[in-house]
Amino acid sequence: MPTTEYKITTTEIPGLLIIDIAAVSDDRGYFQEKYQKQKLTSLGFPESFVPVQQNISYNKQAGVLRGLHAEPWDKYVTVTKGKVFGAWVDLRKENFGKVVTAEIDEHKAVFVPQGVANAYQTLEPEVYYCYLVNDHWKPDGIYKSVNPGDPELQISWPITFDQAIISEKDHKNALLKDIVPF
Repeated sequence: MPTTEYKITTTEIPGLLIIDIAAVSDDRGYFQEKYQKQKLTSLGFPESFVPVQQNISYNKQAGVLRGLHAEPWDKYVTVTKGKVFGAWVDLRKENFGKVVTAEIDEHKAVFVPQGVANAYQTLEPEVYYCYLVNDHWKPDGIYKSVNPGDPELQISWPITFDQAIISEKDHKNALLKDIVPF
C-alpha cells in the first residue's frame, strides 16, 4: 500500500522549512500523514522537535489575518481544510527582519523555528489551521508580536491589509523597528 511522501524545501530564513505532503487517494478521498517524525527527520527535519500540544484555529471567512506572533517555541503548521497565505519574519539577531511568504493548503506544511514570527491570511472561507508546538503557553511568558501591516516588512497580503479581518490586538502589534531581537 502506498504511503505519504514528503519533500522539504529550505528557505531564506534559517530553519524555516516548507514541506510538501503527498496524499494517497482513491475513490473515497485521500489519506495523509500530516506529521510522521521518522520520515520527516530522514529528510532533514529537526529531530529535537517533540510536540507537547496541538492547536487548531477555525476561520469562518476569507481575509482573516492572524499574527505576526513569535513565541519562544518551535511550531509545525498544517492546514487541514482550505488555503492560506503565510508570512514569516525572522526576529532573531542573525537574520533580523528577513521575510518569507508562501501559500499553504492541505498538501503543504511549514516548520517555524523559535524566534520567527508567524502570520497567515485565509484565502477562502472555512479554513482549519492546525499547529503542533514543543512548549506550553504560559501566562507570564514573553511573546513578541509584529504588526502585519508594517510597511517596512513589504508583505503583499492577497487581501489588502485595510480589507483584512484582524483583531484589535494584532492591529496594535509593535512595528519591526520597535522589536528587540531574540
